[in-house]
Amino acid sequence: MVEVLTTKALSRATLARQMLLKREKTTALRAVERLAGLQAQLARPPFIGLWSRLERFRAEDLTRPVHARKIVRATLMRGTLHLVTTKDYRALRPLFQPMLTASLQAILGARARGLDLDRLTAMARVCLDERPQTFEELRSALRAAWPQADERAMGYAVRMHLPLIQVPAETRWGWPGAAAFAAAETWLGARVDTQGQGDLRALVLRYLAAFGPASVRDAETWSYVRGLADTFEALRPRLRVFRDERGRELFDLPKAPRPPADTPAPVRFLPDYDNVLLAHADRTRVIADAHRSKVATANLRTLATFLVDGFVTGVWRIERKRASASLLLESFAPVSRKTRAELAEEGEALVRFVEPDARTADVRFG
Repeated sequence: MVEVLTTKALSRATLARQMLLKREKTTALRAVERLAGLQAQLARPPFIGLWSRLERFRAEDLTRPVHARKIVRATLMRGTLHLVTTKDYRALRPLFQPMLTASLQAILGARARGLDLDRLTAMARVCLDERPQTFEELRSALRAAWPQADERAMGYAVRMHLPLIQVPAETRWGWPGAAAFAAAETWLGARVDTQGQGDLRALVLRYLAAFGPASVRDAETWSYVRGLADTFEALRPRLRVFRDERGRELFDLPKAPRPPADTPAPVRFLPDYDNVLLAHADRTRVIADAHRSKVATANLRTLATFLVDGFVTGVWRIERKRASASLLLESFAPVSRKTRAELAEEGEALVRFVEPDARTADVRFG
């Protein structure tokens, strides 16, 4: 008989993997590895994500391994920027090249025709090896070489085909708004394969460790790597199999944590684009379907959210006015007085982390 996992049981399993049932005592490097990366479309969110997960986390706990080149910010899952360990980047990057190539063709369409990708990436590599450059600078160099070509199409083609690392700066959140890029092999001083097949089984096992129990479609949604059903089938003898309340087949590592469904879950603040909200096709384990449109905006942003009893209950933002900083909470449903007090306590600590030089900090409920 296959065990059925309730939505709340899936919630607790995911929260346990994602270090959201309790703050854990570990390093940023180990946390980033365990989490299978942190989405980093913006520079600040990974810092907040780790603050919510680790004991006594400070911004320099992340910037230090970044500057030591042990953690990198690069394009991987879903064709988006992530923070991953250097070890994971080198192991996983070849697995994503087919997806990145398909994304290039789908997004550029006819604009990609006539682009000589080998020559284009070779020239970009030469430019970036001279010195790290922003994409505005790199596109200018490419335009000079191919004045009749679409410069943005060329830039996007380079981004999808040449392994690149965003170069950190001496700023609080690690990178400026317009960060420079370096060729990954030059930055890391090691080969980064884009032609090898890689091991999809390793990718699936890493995904399940961070986000399981999960379906094949969940893993494909997280990675954008299609055709993983055969990989799951090859791994089936090594995995536990469950079903959710709708009868869908879920896979998991046999010894991965699956706490009881009634395990208490503390209030937690998640940053924009947190992977917890993006790592499954069926996201009801963390957010009700009715609330998804309140979190995902028309311009593809995923807003910062807060969890109550393990589920997204509202969105938040910090407003700074001179020496004062306020955390503004917009709840999707009424919350109890006790929960409001917990949110206020956790929220004030969040403001102090994000705005350490503010003389006053408060939490306001909308």
